[in-house]
Amino acid sequence: MHEEGFKKTCIEEKKKGGGIHQHFYGTWVADFMLRQDAGMFMLGKYLSDNKIPWQQRRQLGMVVARNTPTASFLTTIGKMQSAGCRLCRIAREARGESTDGLADETYGHINSAGCEGMATTVTAAHHSIWRHLYNSMHAAQKPKSKLKFVTLDKKSNMSTLWRREGFLIICSKEDLTEKAQDIDVTIPVQKSEEARYNLDPGSFFVNRFWGRRLDGVVINEALKIGYILEFKRSTDRDEGFLEVNNSQANEQHNSSIIGALKAAAPEWEFEQINFVVGNRGSVVESDFYTKLKNLDVQEGKKDKLFADHVTQVCDVHNWVIVSFLQQVQAGTRPTT
Repeated sequence: MHEEGFKKTCIEEKKKGGGIHQHFYGTWVADFMLRQDAGMFMLGKYLSDNKIPWQQRRQLGMVVARNTPTASFLTTIGKMQSAGCRLCRIAREARGESTDGLADETYGHINSAGCEGMATTVTAAHHSIWRHLYNSMHAAQKPKSKLKFVTLDKKSNMSTLWRREGFLIICSKEDLTEKAQDIDVTIPVQKSEEARYNLDPGSFFVNRFWGRRLDGVVINEALKIGYILEFKRSTDRDEGFLEVNNSQANEQHNSSIIGALKAAAPEWEFEQINFVVGNRGSVVESDFYTKLKNLDVQEGKKDKLFADHVTQVCDVHNWVIVSFLQQVQAGTRPTT
């Protein structure tokens, strides 16, 4: 067995033994940067590119080294007394609420909508990366491709899509409403949805279905195939982040949107295509290139599209960290 094959076998065995939270190569940085099929060569180029401001590269390097100055990290090294999220505390205090039970201020937390101080920034980061990728794939389509990218302007909910004439070729809104009602009623009401449900239980499930938002839609009218595109920006601390997020994305739409579409338009095929990126800059190359092929991206443009995508992910990471640091240093939430 060659060296790389031996390393891969050792890592897989370590995962089976539950030891994935212990570094393999000697340090977390080495483990991360030596991952196979994760775009690390592009991340390495970004970190060593002198044209990119040093502070921006340094902040990304700190994330890779797992020493971003979050409250969780600072508590670990004895610089703070509490790991509770400072931004969530500020938000609660502004509302006059209790600050008990704060979530730990980890790197994952400040990169999620669950952080009250970072939700707006993180959502903007998600949209920025995705719109750049979506528009780039559309621009790089094969000249004779039959695929139609139909959500180029912005993320759209189901109701907005079906007001467009092009979607009526799939099925009528009435037929889709009927099938959606039968399916969505089987999906539990989330805690965040309880107020809307209690206000009007009769129409809640249909309204919830038509309000579901899609990152992207691509249609092949000739072959009657519809692709539902979903984008996830998530933690890539562990190597299995792609599988975890693929599963979450499929669960998000398969049980409701795709299920209703298949029932209302049985002569059409519907497939979900997920794009997953790690917030430290990981992109699984083999998975990414397969998705580009499925969406008729020209072969000669795939490498540049991949490189631009990783660069965009790294640039947007800087926006997120700068927003976090500015808020922590100022002790306030942003006004915009």
